[in-house]
Amino acid sequence: MVHSHSHNHKDLKGQKLLITIVLNIIITAAQVIGGLVSGSLSLLSDALHNFSDVISLVVSYVAARLSKQKASINRTFGYKRAEILAAFINASTLVIVAVLLIIEAVKRFQNIQVIDSGLVVWLSLIAIIGNGFSVLLLKNDAKNNINMRSAYLHLFTDMLASVAVLVGGLLMKYYGLFWVDSLLTLLIALYLIWVGYDLLKISTKMLMLFTPDDINIKDVVRSVNKLPKVNRLHHVHIWNLNDDELHLEAHLDLKENISTTQFNALLIDIETILHEEFNINHVTIQPEFNKEDPKEVIVQD
Repeated sequence: MVHSHSHNHKDLKGQKLLITIVLNIIITAAQVIGGLVSGSLSLLSDALHNFSDVISLVVSYVAARLSKQKASINRTFGYKRAEILAAFINASTLVIVAVLLIIEAVKRFQNIQVIDSGLVVWLSLIAIIGNGFSVLLLKNDAKNNINMRSAYLHLFTDMLASVAVLVGGLLMKYYGLFWVDSLLTLLIALYLIWVGYDLLKISTKMLMLFTPDDINIKDVVRSVNKLPKVNRLHHVHIWNLNDDELHLEAHLDLKENISTTQFNALLIDIETILHEEFNINHVTIQPEFNKEDPKEVIVQD
């Protein structure tokens, strides 16, 4: 069985998440106070987004810790799927926060208010620096882990939102365009929906054990069927257990009634092909010979 699991730097990953959690708690508290004092909805919306960041980062941190726990009799996969669940929760919160912001922005459009723009400018600058540092901290880990990617996206979108709030604060300060506050809130919310939906779609597919988008099952079957002694690969299931493990389970109809030793040799060839061509690193095969059952590629078991 071919395994290609990545367990490096998980402690460092947790430390990075802890640093970003502390930073975002400080930023959120400052923005809530500043938003209430200044009357800026965009600043409060940024604070709400930051608060959702804190929640998502805590969820990501807990999931990262859980994913390190070993498998047991009652939990044969351990908590390897915890990080996918965390990504799903984080994506959901992004969309929910966005909907709430849209409602408030529409209300504020109907009742434009004067805002202390100086406070908005300074607090948005602080948020940009804090979130910018957090984004750089998580950038590399986000490339290979859906949980870290969800945390990274929360922080990256919040940094962009803070940039928008800064621009809005400057427009209000020097041109008195207080309606910009509501417009920026609306734009931030729409961007959150766009980013959140994509992550929600990816994490949902993984939770539902859908075939990964970059895998064509028919291509997999064709590659295996080319091997000598193989009649047909069927009853195929392919799914991501987590970011590191891509599983395949299937029935293998054989042309000959071969011995166990011969099957073991054939299995090594199958595992090699699946790993090299499709990056599948966990293979479970049920061998069959003259067994009467459906031979379709996909069968609902």
